[in-house]
Amino acid sequence: MKKSKLLIILAFISIYVIWGSTYVFNKIAVTELSPFFLAGIRFTTAGVLMIILAAVLKHNLSISKIQLRNAAIASFFFLVYGNGVFVWALKYVDSGFGALLASTQPLFVLFLLRLIDQKPFQKKSMIGVVLGILGMYLLVSQKELTTSEGSLLGVFMILTCVLSWSYGSVFVSKAELPKSHLVSTGYQMLVAGVILFIASLSFNEEWVSPLSWSFKVQIAMFVLILFGGVIAFTAFNFLLKNVATEKVSTSAYVNPVIALFMGWFFLDEVLTLQSIIASMVLLTGVYFITSRKRIVKVIEEERIKP
Repeated sequence: MKKSKLLIILAFISIYVIWGSTYVFNKIAVTELSPFFLAGIRFTTAGVLMIILAAVLKHNLSISKIQLRNAAIASFFFLVYGNGVFVWALKYVDSGFGALLASTQPLFVLFLLRLIDQKPFQKKSMIGVVLGILGMYLLVSQKELTTSEGSLLGVFMILTCVLSWSYGSVFVSKAELPKSHLVSTGYQMLVAGVILFIASLSFNEEWVSPLSWSFKVQIAMFVLILFGGVIAFTAFNFLLKNVATEKVSTSAYVNPVIALFMGWFFLDEVLTLQSIIASMVLLTGVYFITSRKRIVKVIEEERIKP
């Protein structure tokens, strides 16, 4: 029992701190590496490690044609567009700011489910929607943002990435995929890695040997691949099987806070009073939305952090 409690505590620390830090480490890496090249290396390596881990744990590695097709579709919405373009947008937007925008995913999922299921919003959902929209407005209406070159484009592209993640969450909740989350995510990452490498070549991005990367970028990529990809995701799946899903979903409003303060502390990103107020309003809205069991179930069915 003591070992189980300790594992649960460590797992929560993993999904809170590690996933919250991925925004900062992506920001560090993209300052030197081309975004699609960066994402291609990250997901190919993490995918291989996940498949190896699944094999060691004796998970069934077989995949049908339908499952492979669905994995490829999910891979596009989650990793190719949702993450690859997000990393590109971090060239123009602070990591903490991007994390706060990413936290609006439950809001997007709610609207998508409203369109798909044709069900009216519940009272908690309505409160969450109002607070979410107000928080987003306070966040993106700052003068510091509108005067920065390329920042508005970065914000717009991040919001399209959030929409992509949200549709991916809804799609995966209904799609046939391998039962093992490790196997399913491993294949998604491998497919994404191939597509991202092709995209990198198409955009004539510069490919740089890892031996030529600066030490801080090497550390950032190591953390993104091993900790952000393998360890945190394994911890995430462990929590889904051992604690209530609603508790696991708290990472949706803890990660952005971690990212915001890590960006301020390590990268000297600007942390304005308006950003702090906006984050409190926005994340309170996210709380009201994720407290709905239907939304929580869809969001946590398949979730890959940036």
